[in-house]
Amino acid sequence: MKIVIPGGTGQIGALLARAFHEDGHEVIVFGRQAPKPAPWRVEQWNLANVAYWSDKLDGADAVINLAGRSVNCRYTLRNRQEILQSRVESVRAVGHAISNARRPPRVWLQASTATIYAHTYGAPNDETSGVIAGAEPDAPGTWRFSVDVATAWEKAFDEFPTRTTRKVKLRSAMTMSPDRGGIFDTLLALVRRGLGGVSGDGRQYVSWIHEADFIRAIYFLIERDDVDGGVNLASPNPVPNREFMAGLRRAWGASIGLPSAKWMLEIGAVFLRTETELILKSRRVIPGRLLREGFSFTYPDWPDAARELCGRWKENRQQGLL
Repeated sequence: MKIVIPGGTGQIGALLARAFHEDGHEVIVFGRQAPKPAPWRVEQWNLANVAYWSDKLDGADAVINLAGRSVNCRYTLRNRQEILQSRVESVRAVGHAISNARRPPRVWLQASTATIYAHTYGAPNDETSGVIAGAEPDAPGTWRFSVDVATAWEKAFDEFPTRTTRKVKLRSAMTMSPDRGGIFDTLLALVRRGLGGVSGDGRQYVSWIHEADFIRAIYFLIERDDVDGGVNLASPNPVPNREFMAGLRRAWGASIGLPSAKWMLEIGAVFLRTETELILKSRRVIPGRLLREGFSFTYPDWPDAARELCGRWKENRQQGLL
């Protein structure tokens, strides 16, 4: 297959590009910065100059658009504008490129986020009955921005017409891999330093997906011509933060983990230039459509996933990859 990944120079793009490349597929990754050496093809792109790079989409089997500024930052006015514009503009650029292609891609997989669902401690959110966020009485007003971004992102995608290209929205939870700089690497660093205890009151649900299942789900969605629209990419078993961190400590062999009260997280977020929403929002998301379509998870439960990830993290460190 020929697979094009706009915005694929980050961690998730690297996971996918590596998997596709190792399986013998042709991979083209686009990034805003000058390309770094990689076993697959990496090119710099300018969203405004669609004509320059759009021919690379011609004849592609799949386009996986991951472009967008990281949300792991303080939500200043400037950062908010860049986060929103980078997502909406990349969707429109890819849409125009697909529309102009002589041989349009078979499928357009568009990054979205599980954050689009409501903060909840109750019933889980799936694609059919899930509640879109924004009106929760117990959610801080500052959390509204991420929901506005997610809905604007999906709206731009839904409104862009494609004649023959199937469209899928990837409502992804946190993807866990042992690679340097990823969310698992960050959480494990806390555990290794004795700081991996409960965050806040520990009741908030953590939705996650093991990288192996994430990659398998992407393959599944490329191959299934009858699946379109929103699809949740998450383990079927989200767990409260208290249980999630305890499972990670057990997998690593750590006996204790100092807790972080909400006020401590607020102060830490300022110094780390991020937002506590990433930690405190209760994301209880389940993959209803994947399960109904017959997808089988290799790592449906967090304890097994955490043990495998910790083992591979140690191997990577021994090999000098971390």
